[in-house]
Amino acid sequence: MSETASKASLNTPAEPDPGRWKALVFIALAQLMVVLDATIVNIALPSAQQDLGISDGNRQWVVTAYALAFGGLLLFGGRIADLWGRKKAFVVGLGGFAAASALGGAATNEAMMFGARALQGVFGALLAPAALSLLAVMFTDAKERAKAFGIYGAIAGGGGAVGLILGGFLTEYLDWRWTFFVNIPFAVIAAAGAYFVIREPEGGRNRSPLDIPGVILSTLGLVALVYGFTRAESEGWSDSVTVGMFVASAVLLLSFVVVEAKVKAPLLPLRVVTERNRGGVYLSLGLAIIAMFGLFLFLTYYLQIVKGYSPVKTGFAFLPMIAGMITGSTQIGTRLMTRVAPRLLMGPGFLVAALGMLLLTQLEIGSSYAALLLPAMLLLGLGMGTAFMPAMSLATQGVEPRDSGVASAMVNTSQQVGGAIGTALLNTIAASATTSYIADHIVGATSRSQQQLVQLEGMVQGYTSAIWFAVGILVVAAAIALTFVNAGRPNMTAVTGSGEGAADEVQIPVVAH
Repeated sequence: MSETASKASLNTPAEPDPGRWKALVFIALAQLMVVLDATIVNIALPSAQQDLGISDGNRQWVVTAYALAFGGLLLFGGRIADLWGRKKAFVVGLGGFAAASALGGAATNEAMMFGARALQGVFGALLAPAALSLLAVMFTDAKERAKAFGIYGAIAGGGGAVGLILGGFLTEYLDWRWTFFVNIPFAVIAAAGAYFVIREPEGGRNRSPLDIPGVILSTLGLVALVYGFTRAESEGWSDSVTVGMFVASAVLLLSFVVVEAKVKAPLLPLRVVTERNRGGVYLSLGLAIIAMFGLFLFLTYYLQIVKGYSPVKTGFAFLPMIAGMITGSTQIGTRLMTRVAPRLLMGPGFLVAALGMLLLTQLEIGSSYAALLLPAMLLLGLGMGTAFMPAMSLATQGVEPRDSGVASAMVNTSQQVGGAIGTALLNTIAASATTSYIADHIVGATSRSQQQLVQLEGMVQGYTSAIWFAVGILVVAAAIALTFVNAGRPNMTAVTGSGEGAADEVQIPVVAH
């Protein structure tokens, strides 16, 4: 594609789409549904497990089946969006997600539940890259684009806590099945709105034949990697199947890179990931998500088990983090994104989040919510919201329009893998520290109440040990952002970028469990 043709395709239509702000509502609604689904299902899991007779050993598959399908098929989903057109992929993804949710809500046994969750992951992998690419091509003015993605990012980031609150209400006052059924109206409204409102600009499709070897190798490699980390959490790092999964993943992903370098129409053109700024963004975001995912898990357990909060109260307790994210994303990130170099927002943003995490290393059984948890969560949200905005703006900078779907999928893939790594790695560190603490202190505990106290102290000791690692991970993410990312501040023209057919497009992360 020539530079002239590529720019022409990006500027069609010449005038901004008059329905772009309406389209943002429906695209953000779809994103909210995907994010809600992750935390809603986590809260409903104990009730669903009891009703469907799922064993303790198998219950992880309610979460894992979704994670494997979503993480494994994201690159394929991004490529399909480039091939079919983003609007079509978006509507099909929504329809499939709604059908899979209905199947999950109607589940009568564990096999039906696991299948429904895997199907949700499949259609989520089609929906997520299509949604992000759509916004990028509909908002061509730099200031408008920053504002649109600030709003979208705040919804994406805040959806997790809304899911905790909504999941708590639905599980406590209705039935766990409603945590699935609630997706259906979201999907129907978003799909209908998208069908009538979205006018996808012509051009920018990638009509090359599908790279079947690339699809197979990347899907199997990512599934093996995500499953390896998921299994490490429950079976340990030295488990033979865990080790086998990591070895298989390394071989498959290495083979994938070799194939992509040689085929004429690769699934993931290596130019998408080897550019310095994009590489720095993928790496720093993946690390930040490792820290964030572990923290959500620990704070949920701390508030419910140690503090005795109900699921609904736990959801409300996360609101300061969401307020911080919304402020960082829509006020700080959006306002400064067009004025300063991205690394000057990303690096300090990750460091502010690390400072919030550092406060949480002081957690004790009797810690005050107002004095410790609230300021820590505000700082975390503020830092992450500020860093995510410029990071996402760089995530597809300089990619050709025909690669935008797969570049968007790469952002989601780095986060999905980061989430799997974070949950497994930090959980293992926490469990090890807890076991060690209890072994050292349980001998002196003679009464039952003293033993229970030691166990709670051990849990908190485990959380703080893991949180120290999360602090370090966020500092490394900041260092990578400040070192690798060297792009200047964006131009204020409608379409900017570098290289042939470049588009300075903006993407916002999907938080998926």
